[in-house]
Amino acid sequence: MRELDGTAVGGPIGARLAAWRLRRGLTREDLSSGTGLPLDYVAALETGGEWVDRRGRLAALAAALRLDVADLTGQPYPPRGEEHAAVRAVAFHLRRRVARLHPDSAAGLPLEELADQTRAAAHADAVGDEYALALALPELIEAADHAVVTAPALGRAEAVRLRVQVHVLGAGLLRRLGYKDLAWMLLHRARPGTREPLPVLVEEVRLLIDLGLPEYALARAERAEDAGADWEVPTLAAVAQAMAGRRSEAEQLLATASERAVGARESSLVVAARAVVAAEYGDAGEAADHARAADQTALSGAHRCGLLLVAAAAEARQGRADRAAARLMEADAVAPMRLRLDPFARDLVTALVDRTTVQDAAVRDLAERAGLR
Repeated sequence: MRELDGTAVGGPIGARLAAWRLRRGLTREDLSSGTGLPLDYVAALETGGEWVDRRGRLAALAAALRLDVADLTGQPYPPRGEEHAAVRAVAFHLRRRVARLHPDSAAGLPLEELADQTRAAAHADAVGDEYALALALPELIEAADHAVVTAPALGRAEAVRLRVQVHVLGAGLLRRLGYKDLAWMLLHRARPGTREPLPVLVEEVRLLIDLGLPEYALARAERAEDAGADWEVPTLAAVAQAMAGRRSEAEQLLATASERAVGARESSLVVAARAVVAAEYGDAGEAADHARAADQTALSGAHRCGLLLVAAAAEARQGRADRAAARLMEADAVAPMRLRLDPFARDLVTALVDRTTVQDAAVRDLAERAGLR
């Protein structure tokens, strides 16, 4: 469907919104009344004066136009550079793997080596190195499939655990790239029998949030709670509640997450989640306060990149474009491809191009490297 959309080349969400609205035969007034969003916001979004930085708004716009959210974000984006092309190519390899019923008989690895390679892939995911993760995944998934079939009885539980972890890492990368259908297939494939491992349920919650389906995400979060969820599930459920406009429920979930958090890293991630939830409400000041309060030194590269993006959006909403751009430059230095493939980051970069002064050259350079110019 998206191939009919001439704007689907990685540009701003507003341009695709206007194209799809016209294709559906709707006026801006129709779209405003169908989403509950202010008419002036819809108009400014379509003409480049506004941008999208809230999941709930993106989901509402997509639903009103009877679209998948990816039809508005333009994912998966056209490759920009060799590394992006290599990362995007992983979808082709994983689709082939999903379609095959049996692993390659020559794909085996000793269980200890499989565990080492899985830890390396998990590290690449944690630091936001999409390129290293993409290079490792196809062979790693093949090897994990093989291990489950060939592992001795004493090693089978470990082989199953590693296979689940590898599939979840693959699904996460596919979700971020925009191949959400394939991500869902990979998660379904990861289940050993009918049992739903907690890591699979958690990634399904993330996927449903990105699909703009908060109620389904909350239902999955309840199943994750039954499976023994820790601090992370209530933070994701809080984002889903915020998308649905239920602030008090989101705050209760964040309080639960805070109680469960152990150590500086988990506590900082809960504070970061508070910033995300505040941004989803549209409270830029509160989002900025939480972003500043989070201990960045306790966060991995991927999480730090995400926090800096929330901080940048909050600064931009308060009219501080150069501060917003500075936060984006920090995020790009930490996890460049993770940032450039994020639809909200791309929309913010496009919005800042004509709003910055001190950071003007840096923003234009980032837009060029992201394929936005």
